[in-house]
Amino acid sequence: MLANLLIGLREGLEAGLVVGILVAYVRKVDRTDVLPRLWLGIAAAVLLSLGTGAILTWGPYGLSFQAQEIIGGSLSILAVSLVTWMIFWMGHHARSLKHELQSSLDAALRGSGWAVVVIGFVSVAREGIETALFVWAAVKSTGEPVLGTIGAVLGILTAVALAWGIYRGFVRINLSRFFTWTGVFLIVVAAGVLLYGVGDLQEAGVIPGFGQAAYSVAGVIPPTSWYGTLLGGVFNFTPEPTWAQVTAWLGYVLVTGTLFLRMVTRRPAPTPSVTASQN
Repeated sequence: MLANLLIGLREGLEAGLVVGILVAYVRKVDRTDVLPRLWLGIAAAVLLSLGTGAILTWGPYGLSFQAQEIIGGSLSILAVSLVTWMIFWMGHHARSLKHELQSSLDAALRGSGWAVVVIGFVSVAREGIETALFVWAAVKSTGEPVLGTIGAVLGILTAVALAWGIYRGFVRINLSRFFTWTGVFLIVVAAGVLLYGVGDLQEAGVIPGFGQAAYSVAGVIPPTSWYGTLLGGVFNFTPEPTWAQVTAWLGYVLVTGTLFLRMVTRRPAPTPSVTASQN
C-alpha cells in the first residue's frame, strides 16, 4: 500500500504541476477562451488512464496460466522501463519543464486553439498511463489489490490537493528534493517489480531456472511475519529468490542507482522551494 501511495503521489503531483503550469499560462496571456479545450484534453487523458487500468485488470482473464504469466511478466518489465524513464526524464527536464510547456502553448494559441486539447491530453496521459501500468504491476506482485488500489487513490488525491495548493500559492515545497528522494525509493520499488516479473517469466518457462533458489532467508525473515509482509508489500521482498531474480534485482539497483545519483549530484543546486502562481 505504501509503495502504491508513493507512486500515486509522485505521478499525480507531476501531472498536477503540469496542469497548473498550463492553466496559469493560459490565464496569464488572457486566453481563457481555450480553457474548456484544455480541460477537454485533460479529461480525455484521465479516461484513457482509467481504461488502461481496466484493461490490465480484467483483460488477461480467460487466458491460460502460461499466457497470463507471460503477459504479467512482460508488462511488469515494461512498467519498470517506463518508471525508470520517468525518473530520469523528470531529473533532466524539471528545470525547463515550465518553459517547454509555455513554448508549446504559444505555438498552439497562434492557431485556432484546438491544439491545446492535444497538449493537455499528451501532458496528462503520459503520467496517467505510467501510473496505471506501474500500480497494476505493483498490485499484482504483492497480491493485495484492495490495499494497493486504496494506496494509489490516496496518493493521487494527496497529489491533487498539493498541486492545487502550489498553484494557489498556499503550499511551498522543495520539489527538487521531493523528486530526488521519491526517485531513490521508486528505484528500489521498481527493482522489486522487476524481480517479480522475472519470476513470472520463469514460471511460464520463458526464462530457465524456476524453482532453483539462490539462497533462503526464510528462517531469518519469515514471509508470514509482520516485517516479512511489510517488506514483501513495499519492496516485493522474496525470501527464496532464484539466481535470475537476484541478478536482475542487483543489476538494476546498481546500474540505475549509480546513474541516478550521478545525475543528482551533478545538477545545479535547487532553489529552496517552488510554487506555481497565476501571475
